[in-house]
Amino acid sequence: MERKTALITLWGDDSFFLTRTMDVFITKLRKHLRRDPGVAILNIRGIGYKMTC
Repeated sequence: MERKTALITLWGDDSFFLTRTMDVFITKLRKHLRRDPGVAILNIRGIGYKMTC
């Protein structure tokens, strides 16, 4: 899912402040998932994020 689509779906807007909120959320989510080496959240430049399992 593209970043813009995710922001609009989750929060109804894709403003700069929500973009930064999403970045913080992804950082915290990565910390929680770090214990499982089979799970990763990748940055896809210019698009958004991709979770792999």
